[in-house]
Amino acid sequence: MKASILKEEKLLAVLIDPDKFLVENTASFIAKVNASIATHIFVGGSTVEVDATETLVTEIKKYTTLPVILFPGDVTQITNAADAILFLSLISGRNPDYLIGKHVEAVSKLKSTNLEVIPTGYILVESGKETAVQRVTNTQPISQNEVDKIVDTAKAAEFLGMQLVYLEAGSGAVNAVDLNIIKQVKAILNIPLIVGGGIRSKTALQSAYQAGADLVVIGTAFEQDEAFFEALKTD
Repeated sequence: MKASILKEEKLLAVLIDPDKFLVENTASFIAKVNASIATHIFVGGSTVEVDATETLVTEIKKYTTLPVILFPGDVTQITNAADAILFLSLISGRNPDYLIGKHVEAVSKLKSTNLEVIPTGYILVESGKETAVQRVTNTQPISQNEVDKIVDTAKAAEFLGMQLVYLEAGSGAVNAVDLNIIKQVKAILNIPLIVGGGIRSKTALQSAYQAGADLVVIGTAFEQDEAFFEALKTD
């Protein structure tokens, strides 16, 4: 994953939440992913049943060669069936469980896997509605008006040695991360930038890329309207 970003390719990840996805639909859904410009598949959610992630990842791997990356809301979502894991530190919040606590808890599981572990600074940005991330982590997002705070938080992630920064508006966001924020964060970083939440059209996707996103994550738009894949088919 990191190698692709370092090649300065523009990447697209389809996010699949095991709690919102029927495993029996995997073959048909992944066929559409394979026919699109998607380069990665992210799997995870804020609240997921134990073993649901492993079951879904195992099924996904039957139908695609795309890298499958864990985007975990909890340590129970770790599975060796995937290719890598975003080791997320919720640096926009101040809940110690999501800054370091869950990470320590995860080590015993990660030591027995072959997963590529990718330290990621995770920044939740206000999006116009309360998100599941807010409720589960008991943290508040940074207001989109506090651009300097978002930019400084992203740079702090780099200074801490994180390999990626993830600007997240949240699942089902009313408002995507403002393009000016993406642009300013990208300008200060020397590490790749992921942007997700509230992106519901090909135009919005291209705008995020132009502002500086190296990888865009789309989840709810596909969950609500799989026809969106039609607009993102490979040429």
